[in-house]
Amino acid sequence: MSIPSITPVDFCHRQFDYLVVGGGTAGLVVAARLSKDPRITVGVLEAGPAAFDEPLINVPGRFGESLNTKYDWQFETIAQDGLGGRKLPWPRGKVLGGTSALNFMTWSRGNREDYDAWEELGNAGWGWESLLAEAQSRPFFKKSETLIQPSAVHQEQHNSYFNSEFHGIGGPVKTSYSLGYTDSHKHWHDTLHRLGVETNRSHFSGSNVGVWTTVTSVDPESRRRCSSATAYYLPNSWRKNLVVLTDALAREVILQHEGTCWVAKGVRFAYGGEEWVAKACQEVIVSAGSVQSPQLLELSGIGNPAILKNEGITVKIDNPNVGENLQEHMMTAMIYEILPSIITPDDLRVDAALAEAADIAYSTSQTGLRTILPCSLSYLPLSHFIPPNDLAAFASRATPAGAGTLREHILTRQFSPDKRLGQVEYIFDVGNWSPYFKSVPGKKYGTLLQILQYPFSKGSIHIPQTSSSGPTTTDDKPEIDPKYFAGEGGQIDFEVMVAAQKFADKICCTKPLSDIVVARVFPIPKHTVTGEEDFSDFVRRYTMTDWHPVGTCAMGGVAGIKEGVVDERLKVYGVKGLRVVDASIMPLQVSAHTQATVYAIGEKGASMILEDRTS
Repeated sequence: MSIPSITPVDFCHRQFDYLVVGGGTAGLVVAARLSKDPRITVGVLEAGPAAFDEPLINVPGRFGESLNTKYDWQFETIAQDGLGGRKLPWPRGKVLGGTSALNFMTWSRGNREDYDAWEELGNAGWGWESLLAEAQSRPFFKKSETLIQPSAVHQEQHNSYFNSEFHGIGGPVKTSYSLGYTDSHKHWHDTLHRLGVETNRSHFSGSNVGVWTTVTSVDPESRRRCSSATAYYLPNSWRKNLVVLTDALAREVILQHEGTCWVAKGVRFAYGGEEWVAKACQEVIVSAGSVQSPQLLELSGIGNPAILKNEGITVKIDNPNVGENLQEHMMTAMIYEILPSIITPDDLRVDAALAEAADIAYSTSQTGLRTILPCSLSYLPLSHFIPPNDLAAFASRATPAGAGTLREHILTRQFSPDKRLGQVEYIFDVGNWSPYFKSVPGKKYGTLLQILQYPFSKGSIHIPQTSSSGPTTTDDKPEIDPKYFAGEGGQIDFEVMVAAQKFADKICCTKPLSDIVVARVFPIPKHTVTGEEDFSDFVRRYTMTDWHPVGTCAMGGVAGIKEGVVDERLKVYGVKGLRVVDASIMPLQVSAHTQATVYAIGEKGASMILEDRTS
């Protein structure tokens, strides 16, 4: 599929009103919305290629196969003491569309309280009502989406319930329920019902608590992935005022000192082994994601003076918050042997004939195994599996000494007995999802994931310390330190995940899901005198990332630059004409897969840019 191309020479000769760094999930939203006005010229710099015809990206049933390829930045954390010294891979999209082109296509939304907490911190306009309500005439959550509604028969058969009031009908991203599901999904709801969990028939309406079948970012007509590249850029690629340069790696935002203020004037970038400069008349919008947005700010002279000076970077804006406040969903994968008659995605990787048949079914009728995604989800409050006395003990330990910060108090509230938040997510899918368990040929497996949603663990992402070979650049991978399970808050995260692991095993030991389970194989069951298994060692040794990093250029709220990097309009403190629009601006983590929230951030960011342009 061909798209308009441009040389770096011609790109740099264009007179751009706005330059967007990063053609990912949020960046292409901003570019498409701004360029809708023919008087506004927008340039986009994307480090990766365009890959509109790539089956690894487009075909839903091949989810995960694009990881650790040329479309993935292939980042890695530093060694984590809380994980026994392990390093974790951190996949991020290096392709037009960003991580929306690599993720597993889950389309979900957090709890009302998640977004209200952002507003409570002092970020006006970022609460639930502001992001969703029709009364605002700017329902940013709904503006990005067109939900193709399932039939009544589909709803009854697959529990694919929804409330149309909380979904979009005219947005660029087409969302849908899958046509077919794995053999395990038909048991998912009934199993959770037996454990006292009800089906949530409207999990987009402000509470995700319960068991449900997830919506996916898949076009139901073509059964292809719907990413920001296909939804926001491709339909508008004909616009003369929207110019995208791929394979262009931003080096720094060019800041000039005018009077008493620093002003963003453009971006220096690398392309084809040479350095180039593109200029912006109005603003530079950094949408490089939670890993690379703070890196680019630091390389531009915005950040902690100690870090910048160590790399010989001139300090232009003193802000130690850049790259801090990193929050991530932590996940474990428990593996079960299942009945040998069940077909799993693993079969397609070892059986060439089966894979060929699946490819033919997909290409000719958009049906079959290549259309199936993991869709069995449940979000539960801690009170569902942790006794009240233990919850009270967690609350006491989490309560900050002295006054504490507002953020700390908000996190502590999750242990209140009256809170019903989706604090832990559970997903079951057929296939072996664990990088730590090696499948035995001829065996079939299923995976139970448990994912902590509101972590106390808080880390950082910064430019790396380089050797004498020269100063650091964006060619160097940033230093990612999530500080998993670090400190007292991290210990609480650890103990909560251990408790949640027990319930995870209980799910797979409950009928009717247990009817397809042969045995748990990872971790191997350990019988104890008390009869209650301790999963501490398993959680410590095998916790991994769920690929949802946020917070590294967070909104500062009432605290301003003392605690944040951008204000509520996403303007970088101390710089004129520079914003950050991506997941890094989220001050607190949300209980959801973050894709839909990042699209809403892009929509709101674009709306504010247009408002400020005319004010």
